[in-house]
Amino acid sequence: MTRDDEAEAEVIEVNDRFYRAFESLDLTEMESAWAKEPYVGCVHPGWSLFIGWEAVRASWEAIFRNTVEIRFTIRDVQVHVEGTLAWLTCTEDILSETRGNIGVTSALATNIFERRGGRWLMIHHHSSHIFDSHTESEQPESF
Repeated sequence: MTRDDEAEAEVIEVNDRFYRAFESLDLTEMESAWAKEPYVGCVHPGWSLFIGWEAVRASWEAIFRNTVEIRFTIRDVQVHVEGTLAWLTCTEDILSETRGNIGVTSALATNIFERRGGRWLMIHHHSSHIFDSHTESEQPESF
């Protein structure tokens, strides 16, 4: 396994840890996945951009407070590592119960990680609902 392959495997592992923290609805676990910097950012489906660790943390706290259960199936994972930065794209198939409602949806996510002190930490998470199911070979005619 090359150094690049090792780094990519590490990023996939930390990405999996992020989703396990999300599923656990445990703020302490979620905190351990993130860098605590003023430049971190997060966009949840249908929400505005949160910038800075305190705002990002508050967004997770709100989600965890209002969610009974959430489960992810992650697929279509693509990862790229460049020095101390890595980005991963994936499809999130989500089953959740919020406020007594069960929902099933899919979202596209981009997760960006920074290597600090020998650990990969999330610095940005952006997830957006999939409303159009065209395939990669089918490009939209217009936006």
